[in-house]
Amino acid sequence: MDGVSAAAPAVSRAGRMVRVSGPLLEAEGVPDVRMGEILRVGSDALSAEVVAVEGTRATMQAYEYTGGVRVGDPAVRTGEPLSGLFGPGLLGRAFDGLMRPLTDAPLWLSPARAEAGRDGDATRWRFVPAVAPGTEVGEGAVLGTVPGAGAVEHRVVVPAGVSGVVGWIADEGEVDAEARVAEVGGRAVHLSERWPMRRPRPFAARLSDPAPLHTGQRVLDLLFPVARGGAAAVTGGFGTGKTMLLQQVAKWCDADVIVYVGCGERGNEMADVLEDFARLVDARTGGRLIDRTVVVANTSNMPMMARELSIYTGIGIAEFYRDMGHDAVVIADSTSRWAEALREFANRRGDLPAEEGFPANLASELAAFYERAGRVTTLGGHDASVTVIGAVSPPGGDLSEPVTTITQRFVRAMWTLDRDLAYARHYPAVHWAGSFARDADGLARWQTVQGDAEWAARRATALEILAEADRLASLAEVIGVNSLPGRERMVALGGRLLREAVLAQNALSPNDATCSDAKGAALLDLVLAVVEACHAAIDRGVTATAIERVDFGPVIRAAQDVGPEDADAIAAIRARMLATLGALT
Repeated sequence: MDGVSAAAPAVSRAGRMVRVSGPLLEAEGVPDVRMGEILRVGSDALSAEVVAVEGTRATMQAYEYTGGVRVGDPAVRTGEPLSGLFGPGLLGRAFDGLMRPLTDAPLWLSPARAEAGRDGDATRWRFVPAVAPGTEVGEGAVLGTVPGAGAVEHRVVVPAGVSGVVGWIADEGEVDAEARVAEVGGRAVHLSERWPMRRPRPFAARLSDPAPLHTGQRVLDLLFPVARGGAAAVTGGFGTGKTMLLQQVAKWCDADVIVYVGCGERGNEMADVLEDFARLVDARTGGRLIDRTVVVANTSNMPMMARELSIYTGIGIAEFYRDMGHDAVVIADSTSRWAEALREFANRRGDLPAEEGFPANLASELAAFYERAGRVTTLGGHDASVTVIGAVSPPGGDLSEPVTTITQRFVRAMWTLDRDLAYARHYPAVHWAGSFARDADGLARWQTVQGDAEWAARRATALEILAEADRLASLAEVIGVNSLPGRERMVALGGRLLREAVLAQNALSPNDATCSDAKGAALLDLVLAVVEACHAAIDRGVTATAIERVDFGPVIRAAQDVGPEDADAIAAIRARMLATLGALT
């Protein structure tokens, strides 16, 4: 689905190319051209967006390879902004940044590919009306559904700005992707709608009370949670496991729709995403995970400026499903490659560079992206959300570089991956000292309402033990572990048990790839109770050496020995360990 609206070319709407510099194009003599408008350039009618206007001279950024475009070639106005065709047929498929299908594309991509929804048998869909003629409906009201359009219910809703009496609605049956299916207030409603990529879709109200997005990854859900409709970032150097963590979140989070944006990443990684998601059984639906996933791929070997567009394509698709009443998650891997595309184009334009050559508007661009996350009341009255999780890939692992530092200002959670943890095969390599969750207090209140009043205290105690264990580890390197007092040795033991039994997770284990809230809480309670029992033993006069000789294997293996939702088995292990520690003399 290239989604780029095109009007019929006309001589009076055309100018001529006067400059071609990679993705930067300039045309002269384009009448009445507007900012943000799409022009068709050259014999292949490449898509180029106007980013600056001076009289009849238009500066554009091209989203496709510009080889073969020459000075003197036509630049034809379309009269439309960069728009996507949003409708059935998105779930379960892969697209490029222009929303053109990659799933069935040839090995060598060409500009003249078909739009999604216009590629064969998938162009016809079964429409089931949900209202009768004469019904009064408002913006966002559900007019009907489209069975078979994915693993989540596809709802056809009244577009923004349209309301009134349903004058006509199509009967149940097959229709084309862009067919008219209803008439509301004298205006036609189609099965699919075009929407400008860069324009946020409207909603009725933003909800401020946080509710957690369960990711299935214990270190995130227990220590650094993200709220549903929040924004989070994963940052770390090469080889620390960013892509692996993002894929696990996509596989196991409790959102309805996943939009996975591969922005400038390697093609083999995107191929792995498609293969894994197509093979993985979805615990929510019993079908395939890919059936509720949309993949937007602009890999490192594809045109650079399409990376910049792919971010907006992904968030636009997520908002489309949000407006149906679904919870969507956007996985953006990575925003650093997106920022590099902004820098490339700014340098070609001759813009004054800021820190490390990035454009001066980098902060506002990042803010505009992350601020489109939110939990809202839709125009139709549904509680729905878009959660944004972006990866940041700082060169050389330098966390002081501009993209990382600016991103920290706009996200509600930061998951910092540590190289030493990653090289020690500790997955996920999220380091407790460099990560944060700004919504933790609000989510603690939510947990209390849900019946877990100890969530905040449990989290605080775990973070305190981890911080103290880190401090003691530095000291032990100098004087030796055996030289530490007994209570400090128990803190060091507690830190090790937390890392190995709770925070580390085996993505390849059927029992440990994901973890329910109940099992995660039980594991953390197990370790904290064991640490407390160790301190009690020290107070009774038991030596630290005797305690360290106890077999803590059942604690460390508990996560992988029991099922992903088996909290009762964890409680049984806890009872046995406390009995063993209580018998020490």
